[in-house]
Amino acid sequence: MGSLALISSGPSPDALLPQPVLLRVLIDPPLGPLLWRVRSDAMLRRGVTAVCNRPVDVPNDLVADVRGIGYRTFRTVLRQNGAYIAERSMPARLTALDVPVLVIFGAADPRWDPSSAHHYDTVPNARVEHLPDVGHFPMLEAPEATSELLLRFAATGR
Repeated sequence: MGSLALISSGPSPDALLPQPVLLRVLIDPPLGPLLWRVRSDAMLRRGVTAVCNRPVDVPNDLVADVRGIGYRTFRTVLRQNGAYIAERSMPARLTALDVPVLVIFGAADPRWDPSSAHHYDTVPNARVEHLPDVGHFPMLEAPEATSELLLRFAATGR
Protein backbone atom coordinates (compact mmCIF):
# COMPACT_ATOMS: atom_id res chain seq x y z
CA MET A 1 0.00 0.00 0.00
CA GLY A 2 1.32 3.44 -0.89
CA SER A 3 0.76 6.90 0.45
CA LEU A 4 0.66 10.37 -1.04
CA ALA A 5 1.80 13.82 0.09
CA LEU A 6 0.55 17.00 -1.58
CA ILE A 7 2.15 20.41 -1.11
CA SER A 8 0.20 23.54 -2.06
CA SER A 9 -2.24 21.60 -4.21
CA GLY A 10 -5.58 23.31 -4.54
CA PRO A 11 -8.60 21.05 -4.18
CA SER A 12 -10.70 22.52 -7.02
CA PRO A 13 -10.69 25.47 -9.45
CA ASP A 14 -12.89 27.62 -7.21
CA ALA A 15 -10.08 27.69 -4.63
CA LEU A 16 -7.71 29.47 -7.04
CA LEU A 17 -7.16 33.08 -6.00
CA PRO A 18 -6.51 36.00 -8.36
CA GLN A 19 -2.88 35.53 -9.36
CA PRO A 20 -0.17 38.08 -8.57
CA VAL A 21 0.32 40.63 -11.36
CA LEU A 22 3.78 39.37 -12.33
CA LEU A 23 2.47 35.85 -12.81
CA ARG A 24 -0.53 37.03 -14.83
CA VAL A 25 1.78 39.00 -17.13
CA LEU A 26 4.13 36.01 -17.55
CA ILE A 27 1.29 33.56 -18.13
CA ASP A 28 -1.01 35.44 -20.49
CA PRO A 29 -0.57 36.70 -24.03
CA PRO A 30 0.36 39.08 -25.45
CA LEU A 31 3.20 39.92 -23.05
CA GLY A 32 3.76 36.42 -21.67
CA PRO A 33 5.40 34.89 -24.75
CA LEU A 34 7.59 37.96 -25.26
CA LEU A 35 8.71 38.15 -21.63
CA TRP A 36 9.26 34.40 -21.51
CA ARG A 37 11.73 34.67 -24.40
CA VAL A 38 13.80 37.39 -22.70
CA ARG A 39 13.32 36.30 -19.09
CA SER A 40 16.25 36.93 -16.83
CA ASP A 41 17.26 35.02 -13.74
CA ALA A 42 16.10 38.01 -11.69
CA MET A 43 12.67 37.91 -13.35
CA LEU A 44 12.33 34.18 -12.68
CA ARG A 45 13.31 34.70 -9.04
CA ARG A 46 10.68 37.45 -8.74
CA GLY A 47 8.13 35.09 -10.26
CA VAL A 48 8.85 32.49 -7.58
CA THR A 49 8.93 34.98 -4.72
CA ALA A 50 5.66 36.57 -5.92
CA VAL A 51 3.83 33.60 -4.41
CA CYS A 52 5.92 33.41 -1.24
CA ASN A 53 4.92 35.05 2.00
CA ARG A 54 8.39 34.89 3.57
CA PRO A 55 11.68 36.09 2.12
CA VAL A 56 13.40 33.19 0.37
CA ASP A 57 16.62 32.55 -1.50
CA VAL A 58 15.56 30.92 -4.75
CA PRO A 59 18.08 28.15 -5.50
CA ASN A 60 20.09 28.48 -8.71
CA ASP A 61 19.07 24.98 -9.81
CA LEU A 62 15.38 25.93 -9.55
CA VAL A 63 16.01 28.98 -11.74
CA ALA A 64 17.91 26.82 -14.24
CA ASP A 65 15.10 24.25 -14.31
CA VAL A 66 12.46 26.94 -14.95
CA ARG A 67 14.68 28.49 -17.60
CA GLY A 68 14.66 25.12 -19.38
CA ILE A 69 10.84 25.13 -19.70
CA GLY A 70 9.43 26.51 -22.92
CA TYR A 71 6.52 28.95 -22.82
CA ARG A 72 4.14 26.55 -24.56
CA THR A 73 4.99 23.81 -22.05
CA PHE A 74 4.57 26.24 -19.15
CA ARG A 75 1.10 27.29 -20.36
CA THR A 76 0.09 23.71 -21.15
CA VAL A 77 0.98 22.50 -17.66
CA LEU A 78 -1.07 25.29 -16.08
CA ARG A 79 -4.06 24.63 -18.35
CA GLN A 80 -3.92 20.87 -17.90
CA ASN A 81 -3.67 21.16 -14.13
CA GLY A 82 -6.76 23.37 -14.18
CA ALA A 83 -8.62 20.94 -16.44
CA TYR A 84 -7.63 17.99 -14.25
CA ILE A 85 -9.11 19.45 -11.07
CA ALA A 86 -12.11 20.88 -12.93
CA GLU A 87 -12.98 17.41 -14.20
CA ARG A 88 -12.84 15.91 -10.69
CA SER A 89 -11.69 17.55 -7.48
CA MET A 90 -8.52 16.40 -5.75
CA PRO A 91 -10.43 15.27 -2.64
CA ALA A 92 -12.70 13.08 -4.81
CA ARG A 93 -9.68 11.61 -6.60
CA LEU A 94 -7.88 10.94 -3.32
CA THR A 95 -10.92 9.32 -1.72
CA ALA A 96 -11.03 6.83 -4.60
CA LEU A 97 -7.36 5.94 -4.06
CA ASP A 98 -7.90 4.90 -0.42
CA VAL A 99 -4.32 5.58 0.70
CA PRO A 100 -2.92 7.69 3.55
CA VAL A 101 -2.61 11.32 2.45
CA LEU A 102 -0.70 14.27 3.87
CA VAL A 103 -1.73 17.71 2.61
CA ILE A 104 0.60 20.60 3.42
CA PHE A 105 -0.76 24.09 2.88
CA GLY A 106 0.83 27.45 3.52
CA ALA A 107 -1.63 29.43 5.65
CA ALA A 108 -0.72 32.54 3.60
CA ASP A 109 -0.72 30.97 0.12
CA PRO A 110 -1.53 33.70 -2.45
CA ARG A 111 -2.33 31.16 -5.23
CA TRP A 112 -4.79 28.87 -3.47
CA ASP A 113 -7.25 29.99 -0.81
CA PRO A 114 -5.72 28.47 2.35
CA SER A 115 -9.16 27.93 3.85
CA SER A 116 -9.95 25.61 0.93
CA ALA A 117 -7.66 22.99 2.49
CA HIS A 118 -10.63 21.98 4.65
CA HIS A 119 -12.05 20.23 1.53
CA TYR A 120 -9.38 17.56 2.09
CA ASP A 121 -10.98 16.77 5.46
CA THR A 122 -13.52 14.68 3.53
CA VAL A 123 -10.77 12.29 2.42
CA PRO A 124 -10.48 9.22 4.66
CA ASN A 125 -6.94 8.72 5.97
CA ALA A 126 -5.99 12.33 5.17
CA ARG A 127 -4.18 14.74 7.44
CA VAL A 128 -4.07 18.45 6.60
CA GLU A 129 -1.25 20.58 7.95
CA HIS A 130 -1.26 24.39 7.74
CA LEU A 131 2.08 26.14 8.06
CA PRO A 132 1.59 29.61 9.58
CA ASP A 133 2.87 32.64 7.66
CA VAL A 134 3.92 30.43 4.75
CA GLY A 135 2.92 31.09 1.13
CA HIS A 136 2.81 28.80 -1.90
CA PHE A 137 6.26 27.22 -1.55
CA PRO A 138 6.55 25.66 1.92
CA MET A 139 9.64 23.77 0.82
CA LEU A 140 11.42 27.11 0.23
CA GLU A 141 9.77 29.19 2.97
CA ALA A 142 9.76 26.65 5.79
CA PRO A 143 12.06 23.81 4.69
CA GLU A 144 12.62 22.42 8.18
CA ALA A 145 8.91 22.27 9.07
CA THR A 146 8.02 20.86 5.65
CA SER A 147 10.69 18.17 5.76
CA GLU A 148 9.75 17.26 9.34
CA LEU A 149 6.12 16.73 8.30
CA LEU A 150 7.15 14.68 5.26
CA LEU A 151 9.65 12.54 7.16
CA ARG A 152 7.18 11.85 9.98
CA PHE A 153 4.50 10.95 7.43
CA ALA A 154 6.87 8.66 5.49
CA ALA A 155 7.95 6.93 8.69
CA THR A 156 4.42 6.24 9.89
CA GLY A 157 2.54 6.07 6.60
CA ARG A 158 0.03 8.47 8.15
